[in-house]
Amino acid sequence: MTTVTHYLCIGCPLGCRLEVESEQEQIVAIRGFSCKLGKEYAAREHTDPRRMVATTVAIEGGLWARLPVKTAGTVPKDRVRAVCDALHRIHLNAPVAMGDVVARDILGTGVDVVATRTMPLIERPP
Repeated sequence: MTTVTHYLCIGCPLGCRLEVESEQEQIVAIRGFSCKLGKEYAAREHTDPRRMVATTVAIEGGLWARLPVKTAGTVPKDRVRAVCDALHRIHLNAPVAMGDVVARDILGTGVDVVATRTMPLIERPP
C-alpha cells in the first residue's frame, strides 16, 4: 500500500511543501523540494525525526532561579517530552559558565545538555 505524507520544510527560508511517498516503510519518492536540503530534510523527517530541545533548569545561588539550557545535538522527536521532564528534575548550584555540560548523555540519547548563559554565584546577605 502506498502512502503519502506531507511536511513543511525548515531546511532553508523557502519553506517548501514536501510530499514523501512510501510503500511498506520504504521511501519511493520525494516531491516538492527546491533544494538539496529539502530532499534531505524530508527523508530524515520521515525515517528518523529529531529535534533540538531548549528549556530551563533550576539553579540555586545564582542571579536568577532558572538557567537556560539546550541540547548539544538533536534527540529523537518521541523522546523530547521525556528529555524536558528529566531536565526539569535537575537542580544546579551557581556558578555555571555558558557551555558547561549540565547533563551528559541525557536519557541515553548520546546527546549532552549545555548551559546557554553564564550564571554567576550571587552572595546574599545573611
